[in-house]
Amino acid sequence: MHLKTYTYVTLITSIAALAGQAHAQQPYPARPLRVVVPYTPGGITDVVTRIFAQEVSKAVNQNVLVDNRPGANSILGVDIVSKANADGYTLVSVIAAHAANQTLYPKLPYDSIKSFTPVSLLVTAPLIVCATNALAARDAKELVALAKAKPGTLAFASSGIGAAAHLTTELLMLTTGIKMNHVPYKGTAPALQDLIGGQIQVMMDTPSSMLPHVRGGKIKALGMASEKRIQAAPDIPTLTETGVPVVGGTWVGWLAPAGTPKAAVEKLSAEIQIVGKRQDIRDRLIQMGNDPVAGSPSQFDQFLRDEVAKWGKVIKQAGVKVEG
Repeated sequence: MHLKTYTYVTLITSIAALAGQAHAQQPYPARPLRVVVPYTPGGITDVVTRIFAQEVSKAVNQNVLVDNRPGANSILGVDIVSKANADGYTLVSVIAAHAANQTLYPKLPYDSIKSFTPVSLLVTAPLIVCATNALAARDAKELVALAKAKPGTLAFASSGIGAAAHLTTELLMLTTGIKMNHVPYKGTAPALQDLIGGQIQVMMDTPSSMLPHVRGGKIKALGMASEKRIQAAPDIPTLTETGVPVVGGTWVGWLAPAGTPKAAVEKLSAEIQIVGKRQDIRDRLIQMGNDPVAGSPSQFDQFLRDEVAKWGKVIKQAGVKVEG
């Protein structure tokens, strides 16, 4: 090779190497991020995720893209992320069902804890017990009395087997000794429609889904499965206040694949916590019936482990099985 040609090639190679090093040394994140939402648009997971994604995007000066991948009780979307590159650019937004799935599905294609690195919890949301207007019960205590007087005659709806709404109702039945028939639906909307129509007598779900219909007089609220009354509905007592000591709900949090660099996880978690403390964001989330609780990766890790244990116990005691 001619000396000038050799020198030219060497120069180009060196420049390319330096450019690659410079790109690698760019502060994280150096390109857009993707957050997989394993549910359809419009639900609590999607709405909360988009609120945080929009604000985090502004903070890190990179697009944070929300990718809805519903299917198989969230397993489809979660599995995609469990197998993604652990580089900090792919996340998944999960809810209480993620913790329940660890026990509910013996052949889960990933481990709900070991396959992921916790980033941050975003919000928690209690569930509200509602009933059709024709039901002869004004609160949860009267519901329990009615169910005991007529065992096995009341039906309760849920958005699906293993959903927080389903399992919290199972917890209510275990706690009070009553028995109602479970009618699982494919999502909250069709279940709520049958509750309003009177085909189903009882249903639990998030305040954001139920309160508009309670306020509109289409259904009635029997109690909130929370430790204290929520700001979005201060007039609705907790289940404990009505003599039924049951607390249960769902939540939204972000996970990354196992092995994601600690620096990337801590950067994202810090930005999420900043967003979660902003009063305008807090007001927006609280009005929806959520409690903003963004925290550290270690806090979310312990929270997730506790949720897996809690719902695993309920699933085993109630004998909950997935269809098929």
